[in-house]
Amino acid sequence: MDDLPDATWDRELDDLFLRIGHRFGRADLRRRMRDYVRALLGPVGRKNGWQLAEHAGHRAPDGLQRLLNGATWNADDVRDDLQTYVADKLGEADGVLILDDTGFVKKGTTSAGVQRQYSGTAGRTENCQIGVFAAYATTRGRALVDRELYLPKSWTDDRERCRAAKIPDEKHFATKPELARAMVLRALASPMPIAWVTADAAYGQEWRFRRMLEETAVGYVLAVSKSQQVPRFGRVDHLFTQAPAEAWEKRSCGDGAKGPRVYHWAAVQLPVIEDFDGERPAHHRWALARRSISRPDEIAYYLGYAPLGTGVDRLVSVAGRRWAIEECFQAAKNECGLDQYEVGRYVGWTRHITLAMFAHAFLAVTAAQAAAKGAAETVPPWFRSPWRKSAGCWQLASRTDPARRFASTQ
Repeated sequence: MDDLPDATWDRELDDLFLRIGHRFGRADLRRRMRDYVRALLGPVGRKNGWQLAEHAGHRAPDGLQRLLNGATWNADDVRDDLQTYVADKLGEADGVLILDDTGFVKKGTTSAGVQRQYSGTAGRTENCQIGVFAAYATTRGRALVDRELYLPKSWTDDRERCRAAKIPDEKHFATKPELARAMVLRALASPMPIAWVTADAAYGQEWRFRRMLEETAVGYVLAVSKSQQVPRFGRVDHLFTQAPAEAWEKRSCGDGAKGPRVYHWAAVQLPVIEDFDGERPAHHRWALARRSISRPDEIAYYLGYAPLGTGVDRLVSVAGRRWAIEECFQAAKNECGLDQYEVGRYVGWTRHITLAMFAHAFLAVTAAQAAAKGAAETVPPWFRSPWRKSAGCWQLASRTDPARRFASTQ
C-alpha cells in the first residue's frame, strides 16, 4: 500500500465507513467500529483485544469487546454492504465465486462450534472452529464476501450449549456444502455479477450443490474425487484412462507465486442435458482432468457446466481461480487479523470475521486502484489454448460409441 498517498487511503477508507456507518445506531458505536477496522489494518503485531485497543488509543479493550459481543448491530447487514462494496469496486461480468473453508485453532470447549475436527489449514485433526467462506474474484482483484460458522452436531444437538455460546435458536445442523449453497444464493441476489462458481472436491462431489447451480444457470468448474460417477460413463478416472495421448495438452490455469501454473489438461464434453434456450441447448456438462507434468500419476478431476460455445481455455481458467480464495485467507489472516480474535460466542465470531473481511476488501480495492492508476501490475486474461482440430470440437456421444472424442478449444 506504500504506492498510495495517505489522502487516497483516507478517502477510500472514509467511503467504506460511510457505506456501513448507518448500520451502527449510535455515534459511539460508529467510532468504535472505525477504531476497530483501522486497528485491523494497522501495524499491530498480534491483533488481539489489548493490542487493537492500544493502537486505537483506548485505555482498555472493553469498548471494542462490547462492539463485538454486546452492542446492537447486525453483522449480516454489514455483510450485505460488503458485497455491494466489492461489486462496485471489483465487479466484472465474468466474476467467479469461490467456496472453501478454513480452520481456526482454539483451546477449550466453549467457543461456538469448536471441537476436534479435521482442519485443512493445519492439515490434521485439531481442536478448532471451521468457517465456510465465499470469495469473489475478477481480473481487478479478489476479496472474501461471505462467511458461515460450521456448527457440528455435537453442538446443534445440545441446545443448552448453543444458548450459552449465543448461537441463535434457528441455527440447526447444516453440512458445509449446505452452508455453501446458502452463500451462493445470497451472492446471486447481491449486486455482484457472477458468471462462474468453483470449489474443491468437498463441495464439488455434492450433487445437490451442482444441481442448484444448474437450476440457477450459473456456470461451474468443481473439483471431484477420482471415484466420482459420470452419468452413463462410470467413474471419472476410468473415463480419462481412455483419453488419447493428443487429448492431453499443456495449459496454464493462472499465475501463482512462482509463475504460471502449467499442467497437462484433458476435457471431454458430455452429452447434451435437458436445458434448452428455444430449440437449442443452452448449456453443456463437461468432465476435465488436470495432470502434473513432473508427476504424471498425480491427476485431479473436475465436473463443469458452461454455456453453449464455451471453450476449454475458459474452463481451465475458472478451475485455476480456486486458488484465489487461499490467497484471500492468507492475506486476511496475515494483514487483517482474521484468525486473531478473542471471542468465544457466535455473535462475536460473526462480527469480528465480518469486519476483518471488510478490512481485507479495502486492501484489495486500494491495491486494484493503485495498479490501475500506475499500471504497475497486469492481470493475465483468460488463457487461450493452442489446441485446434479441423472438426472444431470432439464430443462424447454415448457409452457404446467407439468414437468417444475429447474436446478441443472452440
